[in-house]
Amino acid sequence: MAGRQVGTFAAVAGLGGIGYYLYSAGGDPKLAEKKFEHDAATAARKVKGDYPGQDKEARKAGEESYEAVRAKAQSLANDARAEADKADAKINELSADARKKFEQLREEGARDVNAAANKFDKAVIEETKKAKGWFGGFF
Repeated sequence: MAGRQVGTFAAVAGLGGIGYYLYSAGGDPKLAEKKFEHDAATAARKVKGDYPGQDKEARKAGEESYEAVRAKAQSLANDARAEADKADAKINELSADARKKFEQLREEGARDVNAAANKFDKAVIEETKKAKGWFGGFF
């Protein structure tokens, strides 16, 4: 029974540790792993009483820094991609609006041209009738 409780407490402590490192790394598992390795190397150095930099602590600190920079760069790239997608959507929306307005203006222009042509035709027909009447008077 006691062994079972120790196992349960060890599992809860392990999950708590994983949660702590994931939270402190902003949810990035690679960065959390590097932070854990750095902390483990630091703890091992302190237990042994060695000087700083021994037992790969400096290398682990460098890897942790690299992962932090990588995570930040990835976050910035995702933000830039999202902004580019927003701009692309806005451009597509404006393009669709411009096409719609162009079509409306083209239809209005066609109506105006047809109205002007009809007016011209009517005037020509009237003048032709007048000319026929005047010219027909000679014969």
